[in-house]
Amino acid sequence: MLSATMLMTVVDGSIVTVALPAIQRDLGFSPAGLSWTVNAYLIAFGGLLLLAGRLGDLIGRKAMFLAGNAVFTAASVLAGAATGPGMLIAARFLQGVGSAMASAVVLGILVTLFTETRERAMAIGVFSSTGAAGASIGQVLGGVLTDALNWHWIFFINLPIGLATIALAIKALPRERGIGLAAGADVTGAVLVTSGLMLGIYTVVKIEQYGWLAAHTLGLGALALALLAAFIARQATATTPLMPLRILRPRNVWGANLAQILTLSAMFAFQIIVALYMQKVLGYGALDTGLAMLPAAAAIGGVSLFVSARLNTRFGARAVLLAGLALLLGAMGWLTRVPVNAAYVTDLLPVMLLIAGGGLVLPALTTLGMSGAKADDAGLASGLFNTTQQIGMAAGVAVLSTLAASRTAGLLSGGASEAAALTGGYRLAFTIAAALLVAALTVTFLVLRQPEPHSAQAVPVSPRPYEKA
Repeated sequence: MLSATMLMTVVDGSIVTVALPAIQRDLGFSPAGLSWTVNAYLIAFGGLLLLAGRLGDLIGRKAMFLAGNAVFTAASVLAGAATGPGMLIAARFLQGVGSAMASAVVLGILVTLFTETRERAMAIGVFSSTGAAGASIGQVLGGVLTDALNWHWIFFINLPIGLATIALAIKALPRERGIGLAAGADVTGAVLVTSGLMLGIYTVVKIEQYGWLAAHTLGLGALALALLAAFIARQATATTPLMPLRILRPRNVWGANLAQILTLSAMFAFQIIVALYMQKVLGYGALDTGLAMLPAAAAIGGVSLFVSARLNTRFGARAVLLAGLALLLGAMGWLTRVPVNAAYVTDLLPVMLLIAGGGLVLPALTTLGMSGAKADDAGLASGLFNTTQQIGMAAGVAVLSTLAASRTAGLLSGGASEAAALTGGYRLAFTIAAALLVAALTVTFLVLRQPEPHSAQAVPVSPRPYEKA
């Protein structure tokens, strides 16, 4: 049930991209306005994760999870029924709110339900497999629904899934009481962190339009950093902080979150730029692109589901993370040599198989990032981990797409063909992605430590509450 919620959230982030041309045609979006069907979701989602995670600790993670699914499901119906740009953008923002509320507490719920080391590793493997495969599933599903029915159904499909998830959650999740709003009712801190994160994500997603050194980017970026710095200062002095700074003391917590930002920034090169390469250079259609990337989804999902838990239990999450990052580095290295006229079997299929390293990386990072979570802070740790996921993906969009576009423009001005120029830009993005993975390997090797066997028991709960449910 928790995995289904994460799958729905990840799929919703990618399913829209395939349908954007149809949405623009039917609702009369301007080119600039169309981007807000994606940006409105990302800003609400990334900006509210940390706050939602902490509120889950305060009022109860089950209550937050159910409320988030309800908001997301209702907003999906509103988006599917949209008759104009404003209605769709508002619905997408509400979808982001609901996704943040539900997904921010998912890992917190998971680590309180599964406390034995191997059991938790298996649960995280199942959970990670659905999230890892979600982007590819979204691309395929978006193409099928848009071609077979219409774009409205990419949103309406969330209604039965959302209702079923809510019904299952009411029965499956054990009742719990939060620690109370009085333990963290820091309204000023909530305003600072939410506004800082939303403004920061907005600034990052608009870099491609304005450029790195534009007044828009520098001014808003500085303001976002100032708001977040004020939030940290507030938490250090507040009587009841929204985010107790003790959450950042364990080296595995901040190290895993930093490694995740670097890794997911690099993974954008695979998830998006490979798809652009196949469509703009090789001439694949949207559905063909999704199908071409299915082996990667199957490889990541299979490794997460059937291999990662055993390896984590036997060798430890840190060793598995190093191995997974090495495989991802091999995939990016392979992509740095893609030709203009690539053959799928020899030039792309090996990448789809090497990317299975993501099935080792994601569960291991989750294990390390949540290893220090205590009962009162599990939702906050979950929200923080999900927030750095969004920061990593947004940073990947800004850095890699901007550098690829700049390189392409330079090659075009030098007389290269469009296909050759695009390929040159994408190769640069893959090279930068490889460098980011080297940095993630360095952080993992120097900072992260294998958690002690008893650390999986850090969250005290009643014995096996999911069996009672």
